[in-house]
Amino acid sequence: MSKYFLGVDGGQSRTSAMIGDERGRVLGVGLAGPSNHAGAAEGRNKFITAMNTCLEAACSEAGLHAGAIRFASACLGFSGGPQDKEEILKLILPSEKTIVTHDALIALAGATAGDPGLIAIAGTGSIAFGRNACGKTARAGGWGYLFGDEGGAFWIAGQALRAALRFEEGWGPSTSLRAALLEATGATNANDLLHRFYTTDFARPRIAGFAKLVDEVAEKGDAIAREILTEAARQLARIATAVRQQLFPAGEAGRFTYAGGVFRSSTVLTTFQGLLEIESGQWVQPPVHGPAAGALLEAYRLAGLQCTLSDVPEEKPRQY
Repeated sequence: MSKYFLGVDGGQSRTSAMIGDERGRVLGVGLAGPSNHAGAAEGRNKFITAMNTCLEAACSEAGLHAGAIRFASACLGFSGGPQDKEEILKLILPSEKTIVTHDALIALAGATAGDPGLIAIAGTGSIAFGRNACGKTARAGGWGYLFGDEGGAFWIAGQALRAALRFEEGWGPSTSLRAALLEATGATNANDLLHRFYTTDFARPRIAGFAKLVDEVAEKGDAIAREILTEAARQLARIATAVRQQLFPAGEAGRFTYAGGVFRSSTVLTTFQGLLEIESGQWVQPPVHGPAAGALLEAYRLAGLQCTLSDVPEEKPRQY
């Protein structure tokens, strides 16, 4: 009888399920809505709906009956962490072996195709995570928007607002960020914008979205915007280096990779790459696969199998 394996990437915007066979061939992919929170009753219902929807869609594409399949192993990674989801999954997911984990692990596994290495993730927030050949893992950053997340999109937008306020009040250098932010939001001045950012109309993801505007202003030659992005890259390089030092001896070759919308900025990516590749043997490369494929690779790992994935569809960039 054929064995099937399941990887799931559950995030703030969508849930992706990927089914593979014993040889590592991807048979089907299914998508559904967000599944990052399952604590309250409403969140639990949305979580169950998202899981059932993506599993049914993946099974349908794979030519399998969703109500009859039992997976040999499954790995599910969630941006909200595993704590409020494990008990629910025991009831709704038919699998011989199951691991429920965080999104950084599956992002790393996908980005390095299961090989040792580390990943810097910079979306709304930021974190670095790594795993060496012995299976030891380490992380740095990811403390949240109040006390950390340096280099993430929310941090970048916050630095841009600070620069606009300093310029407006006469104690900071001139920057086009002020005019760009006012035009984008309809605010009358930087102080007005500050107060708007404290309202529910500007949730964290919306504020983080202004990081793209900072990149646009930097590309037009604004020195302050460029310095904000350069500092974001420095911060991301610092947490990546902290993880490397915990996992890989000095001089040992290591693979760095990255994920998240902040790295779409050429200023951030180029600076990040340059800082990390100063040390001999270190190199930065784009992700090989996305996090759903990473979860599938972790499902094989859980079953004691080493597979090279084939027929992997391109994953839409994940919203971290």
